[in-house]
Amino acid sequence: MSAVVEIKDLHVSFATDAGPVRAVRGVSLSVSPGQVLAIVGESGSGKTVTAKTILKLLPETATVSGAVLLAGQDLVTLDAAAVREARGRDVAMVFQEPSTALNPVFTVGWQIAEGLRAHGQVSKKESRARAIDILRRVGIPEPEKRVDHYPHQFSGGQKQRIVVAMALVLGPKVVVADEPTTALDVTVQAEILDLLRRVRDEFGSAIVLITHNMGVVADLADRVAVMYQGEVVEEAGARELFANPRHSYTRRLLAAGPRLGSPSPRVTTGKAGRGNVEGAPPGHAVVVARDLEVVYPGRLGRRGYLAVDRVSFSIAPGEVLGMVGESGSGKTTIGRVIAGLTRATGGSLEVLGHEMVGFTERAFRPLRSRIGFVFQDPAASFNPLLTVGEAIAEPLIVHGRAGDAAGARGRVHELLESVELPAAYAQRYPHELSGGQRQRASLARALALGPELLIADEPTSALDVSVQAKVLEVFTELQERLGFATLFISHDLAVVGMLADRIGVLYRGRLVEQGPAAQVLADPRDAYTRRLLASVPVPDPVEQERRREALASLRS
Repeated sequence: MSAVVEIKDLHVSFATDAGPVRAVRGVSLSVSPGQVLAIVGESGSGKTVTAKTILKLLPETATVSGAVLLAGQDLVTLDAAAVREARGRDVAMVFQEPSTALNPVFTVGWQIAEGLRAHGQVSKKESRARAIDILRRVGIPEPEKRVDHYPHQFSGGQKQRIVVAMALVLGPKVVVADEPTTALDVTVQAEILDLLRRVRDEFGSAIVLITHNMGVVADLADRVAVMYQGEVVEEAGARELFANPRHSYTRRLLAAGPRLGSPSPRVTTGKAGRGNVEGAPPGHAVVVARDLEVVYPGRLGRRGYLAVDRVSFSIAPGEVLGMVGESGSGKTTIGRVIAGLTRATGGSLEVLGHEMVGFTERAFRPLRSRIGFVFQDPAASFNPLLTVGEAIAEPLIVHGRAGDAAGARGRVHELLESVELPAAYAQRYPHELSGGQRQRASLARALALGPELLIADEPTSALDVSVQAKVLEVFTELQERLGFATLFISHDLAVVGMLADRIGVLYRGRLVEQGPAAQVLADPRDAYTRRLLASVPVPDPVEQERRREALASLRS
């Protein structure tokens, strides 16, 4: 079967003030109709640059040589008008973050129809009908009604389905999917992978899948190309690559990802948290929640939204409690309430002996120095105008532990070294650090005041598996050495299983299950927990096929 896309000896470099940066070096790949080619590798490996070359979406600073053959044309040599004609019709792209790919001021129907209008004379009535049809085919309920809704009126998974619909509306031969499931919960991720499988089977499109999640690769890919420092170091069929990886980097990539059922290093080293696994006695707990409720007020006379519904749990000193659940389950709200960033509206919540229901800021302020918070996106939580050292010193200055940044320098250097970053990084700005380095700097800032309680909200969700492994390793070592209690919020059950002494499972604001980590992961009692576990893709194509069938039976 002839290839629908063929990349030959591709080289891409970017002009910078410090000289040219070679991002892609001599890459040659091909994709056949109806085939899924996964390009994997960590950040900076060149996988996204390679994929964007297929659509000629690189910036003007890029210099490209080699050939990208699509529908008998070399995209590298095509002019701008010819490339615009090919986009959407011959090749389309599903971007990583649907919220930024969709225009908030236009309805989704208008945005889908925009591609039809750009490629031909299509009446308003026909474009609307085709938009409704493609929304139905990608699984949006009530498409006749939802076609007139705006992006903010859809969930994250539905927005990703709409982006897929926009890519498919013109029937392209190739769909490039750039990290299409990275920011999604495991249950929603499983639905999007099913959708991409249908794109391959029903639409006959070839798919170029860009990802760092080897479980996703095992679930969907026919062939896999592994990239490292701009080169393809290994290429093979999916089953062959997982069963017999030949390159050392491939083996390292497969070993780096956390797996369900892997023994927790906290258990195997005998350093499990100090709390009783069923919850600490109330008098000794760092956090005690009893029938906690959080209601967000409604607007314009509408009823409020019940985000947390009568949740009870406790966290002992030195214990790690993992809180898992999909988006909207209330896990981040609970973390924010504990930190005093959101108000509890009912029940009782004691944090470090202080009642949080109806608290006053003046009474709570002295406790803030005893609580650390690691946010999900370190790029957004750091002030871009401050150096990393200034950002880490800020809590020390605010709470009177240092007079100024110069006075905090010694402590800042100590904190950076504790998270395995050179002290010289204190002089850098956040954008000059990689994602994993920024998250470690965020952890250093959270630990600056020696907190008794740390709240970590999805701290590894956007990181590559190798970077994620390093952040988790640093976190585990620090938690064992310093002994702070932790609420670890995540939708990744494999990560939580590595770190947590106990796990709580949230569903629609209610705590449907909690218990020792080993018990919850090995013998879940609630149907939702079983569905959540079945949705997690594992890096083994044979085992993943079995799990996919089991998940289908749980849904039916």
